[in-house]
Amino acid sequence: MDEAVRMQDLLRPLVDARTPAGFAPRTVAGLDVAYAVPSGRLAAAAVVLDIDTLRPVDTAVVLGEARFPYVSGVFAFRELPALLDALERLATTPDVMICDGQGVAHPRRFGLACHIGLLTGIPTVGVAKQAMVGYRPPGPRRGDWSPLVDDGEVVGRALRTQDGVKPVFVSVGHRIDLGAASDLVLRLCPRFRLPETTRQADYVARRLLGAE
Repeated sequence: MDEAVRMQDLLRPLVDARTPAGFAPRTVAGLDVAYAVPSGRLAAAAVVLDIDTLRPVDTAVVLGEARFPYVSGVFAFRELPALLDALERLATTPDVMICDGQGVAHPRRFGLACHIGLLTGIPTVGVAKQAMVGYRPPGPRRGDWSPLVDDGEVVGRALRTQDGVKPVFVSVGHRIDLGAASDLVLRLCPRFRLPETTRQADYVARRLLGAE
């Protein structure tokens, strides 16, 4: 646990919250992990979608075991090995990635999306279902947002992706700014609360676990 925190503190200054010049992604990957309780087995999925059609162009999913405890704040260390394995099995290198987890909207400003972004060098966004820092609810309409604020610093956005549904929590992972990240997430949510990247990665991970 202490070593994981030290690593987060060491890597945090390397996060780049700027969007690369000419950023115009054509493919986007969704990363997600499903768990079998109580066995500790997991399935990590990386699903690459065409960003215009949101149809899959590549998929990789791996089975493994959780070898790091479930500890809030260092959860990335539980999921990283399997997710990196899945990414290495892809035949397509995505232009941008969406993680089911936090980016800099994290108590130490270094969530799963930051870690994966730094290790791969690919622009990465964190899209979480729950907030780890404070916020006020955004307006009720699709596209409304409010800042995620921690210690007076804006670290992300609570983004309403559909009218009247609970927001998702968007933050920078690496090599993308918050505005571009929010625009991308909204684009990936044409019908449902969660991005299609997350929905499809979750589906293939759970399907593999169920087939064991």
